[in-house]
Amino acid sequence: MTLDLQKKYHLITLGCQMNKNDSERLASVLQNMGFSETNQVGEADAIFINSCSVRQSAEDRIFGFTRNFAKLRREKPHLIIGVTGCMPGRDRDDRLRKSLSDVDLFFPTKDMINLPKMLSELNPNLRPGDDMAADYLSLRPTIQKKYQAFVTLQTGCNHFCTYCVVPFSRGLEVNRPLRDILAEIHDLRDNGCVEVTLLGQIVNHYIAPDPEHFSKDNPYQKNHFAKLLWEVNQITGIERIHWTAPHPLYMDDEAIDALTLPKQINFIHLPAQSGNTEILKKMNRRHDREFFLETIRRIKAKKPDIAIGTDIIVGFCGETEEQFQDTVSLFHECEFDISYHAQYSERTHTVAAKAFPDDVPKAEKKRRWEVLQKLMEEIVLKKNQVYVGRTVSVLVERYDHGFCVGNSREMKQVRFKSDIPMIGQIVEVEIYKAQEWVLYGRKKAE
Repeated sequence: MTLDLQKKYHLITLGCQMNKNDSERLASVLQNMGFSETNQVGEADAIFINSCSVRQSAEDRIFGFTRNFAKLRREKPHLIIGVTGCMPGRDRDDRLRKSLSDVDLFFPTKDMINLPKMLSELNPNLRPGDDMAADYLSLRPTIQKKYQAFVTLQTGCNHFCTYCVVPFSRGLEVNRPLRDILAEIHDLRDNGCVEVTLLGQIVNHYIAPDPEHFSKDNPYQKNHFAKLLWEVNQITGIERIHWTAPHPLYMDDEAIDALTLPKQINFIHLPAQSGNTEILKKMNRRHDREFFLETIRRIKAKKPDIAIGTDIIVGFCGETEEQFQDTVSLFHECEFDISYHAQYSERTHTVAAKAFPDDVPKAEKKRRWEVLQKLMEEIVLKKNQVYVGRTVSVLVERYDHGFCVGNSREMKQVRFKSDIPMIGQIVEVEIYKAQEWVLYGRKKAE
């Protein structure tokens, strides 16, 4: 790899939307150094894996990837292999680093601003790039879709849910300046973006370090997140606003009222994790079953037709069948439109790993997962029938064999026939058929 050749990187992203946004920042760093992206692993001069540590299975994939890339390096001796993200972030004792002997660079997300220096030390022929931002959150992401973008509000978390590795992998909560967030969204709008998804570990706990930049006309008084949503709603050209993932504790009256703002999509993802109060206490979720249900009732009272998603962990330490049935009954009562179910996976350094035995058998975790999955499919199929005969607003994201595909404002996937790709456009679609995960429609005549 020399200066007179075009250097290429290949980037693999695992995990959540936050990781995807971090990878967009990593791409900006690499492109600033003169790299171009390749989808072909064999063409790459540098391969980076942005890792996830939520479950053991996610980390196991990293070991598989690096073994394969080590074989590739036998043919390309100068190949650089790097791992970033949550896995290095939580590696407090170098145990994980030592187990990845084929990896050249192993660094937490916040250290990506040092990547040019690290790469130049590995290969002095590499151009170091222009001056880097002092904080990685100040790096502007390289957006893959101009019409749709992630915008990070905060990183890290102070809550220390007992099952969660985030405070160890990403550190404590850090909020970006309001001025920087709004400037980034204005730039996205100027480049054709129509939908932004606001990201944070507890996104509705956003607290602006520079509240003086809120408009004097802002109608919200206390909740900085609600105030931010109002500010983004004022940006002409941004048509849809989504955010994930909030915590029930911070869904106060102002945050719930902000769901009615005109550009807010008609969907909220509100993690429940369990429907049993005792398990919620062991998880350190800081609320009980009734608090969650009351929050859902308040949301539906404000916006009756809103679609609601959630996260649920089955088989948490000591969870009995009776406690699991509380989660099943919660699911029935809330009638979630989508739920991401996880079988509890013990993570080192967390309170749960130190304090509670992981005593629910794997087979039982799998059975409980299947119970919720079947229940979700039944509820969603029933709920989706209400869309038949209705017109929904769809942001087209791809074009497959004569069909445009995108999400409605309720985050329902919609397919409709079209002679031309309409990617990036917002289209009104009349629904004529509803399945569990797809609504079928026809483009409404203008």
